[in-house]
Amino acid sequence: MARLTEGTWVLIADGEKALILENQTDHEDPYLTVLTKEEQENPPDREQSANRRGRFNDSNGVHRSAVEDTDWHELAKEQFASDVSDMLYKRAHGKAFDSIVIVASPKILGELRDNLHQEVTQKVIAEIPKTLTNHSLDDIEKIVKDELDAA
Repeated sequence: MARLTEGTWVLIADGEKALILENQTDHEDPYLTVLTKEEQENPPDREQSANRRGRFNDSNGVHRSAVEDTDWHELAKEQFASDVSDMLYKRAHGKAFDSIVIVASPKILGELRDNLHQEVTQKVIAEIPKTLTNHSLDDIEKIVKDELDAA
């Protein structure tokens, strides 16, 4: 069972925001403080797309088909996960933390997992597939503790 110790980091992330918190106490009564907050401006795809969908003629030249449009909003979320992974690597390499709990929406958790350097993955003590970026610190403390106790 993973436990929060003094100095354990907790990453709270979605595709646009990331909070890095540090536990100041123990597992029984966690007290998380904000170390850093990263935010990416990521407007909806409709505001990022400049053109209408492209079309092309099928091979026989009679039918026309739409070309799937790029989802710029999703691409930005994936890039944000990559950027957070890079930042965690730099911090892990600099010995800023010994253990980390990653809390992220399931899709972003998968993106992070794919991008994390081995030096970071060795320090991950738990992953929690939840979106908590808009929760209060008190709620985050309780949810993270409860999830770790249940695991």
